[in-house]
Amino acid sequence: MEIVVNGSKINMPQNITILELIKNLNYSDKKIAVELNSEIISRSSYTNKIIVDGDKIEIITAIGGG
Repeated sequence: MEIVVNGSKINMPQNITILELIKNLNYSDKKIAVELNSEIISRSSYTNKIIVDGDKIEIITAIGGG
C-alpha cells in the first residue's frame, strides 16, 4: 500500500499498525508525536491503530534545547 509520511510517498505492507510503522522507520527510540489524517493519535493507540492505503501521517520528533 502507498501512504504519505511527512510529505513523502512510501510503500508499506498492508495492515500495519502505527507502532509497526514507527519501528520500520527507526523512530522507536525517539520522543515523537504522530498525526494520522490530521488527527493526533495517543501513544496508547499505536498498537491497535491500523494504517490503510492513502493515509497521511506526520511524525514529529521532540528536539531539546534552550
